[in-house]
Amino acid sequence: MIWIESIATYFQLGFTHVIPLGFDHILFILTLFFLSSNIKTMLIQCSIFTLAHSISLALASSGWINPNATIVEPLIALSILFTAIENIVHDKINPWRLFLIFGFGLIHGLGFAKALSEIGMPKNQFFTSLFSFNIGVEMGQITVIIAAYFIISKWFSNKIWYKERVVYPISSVIACVALYWVIERILFPI
Repeated sequence: MIWIESIATYFQLGFTHVIPLGFDHILFILTLFFLSSNIKTMLIQCSIFTLAHSISLALASSGWINPNATIVEPLIALSILFTAIENIVHDKINPWRLFLIFGFGLIHGLGFAKALSEIGMPKNQFFTSLFSFNIGVEMGQITVIIAAYFIISKWFSNKIWYKERVVYPISSVIACVALYWVIERILFPI
């Protein structure tokens, strides 16, 4: 029964790390969403991101790498800034975007590792807890995608003004927030 408790606990921690606690994570997922609000495309991007952050999270949580938060946190903000600007500059997903998402996922996974290190991982349930945390994060991401789809994209993405009146302004606001975070995280590291 201990492993069931571990699954439930770390699933919940992963989910809540995105909703409601992961404002930067939510903004990153939204920047991915707004370049192509097609659900299939979004789920592919989200899965690549999850695979990458799972790898770096596992490496950091197991002690193979020791991420430096003063470097990782500004890089996370830069990844949000980059994808927000990409939404403004590009009209469609470029083939190299999936590689970028993978790279950004590796960086975000190092940020997740910091959160997990503060909580702690049970040694006897390490892989179960890590897997459950990642599934919780993935479910949080999918919740953000589905919410964005039903609140915005389903009704407006086929309108000719969608990019100009929805994607550009939202991406611009996200870029401004991310730029602020970059500066803040460089000047006032955690």
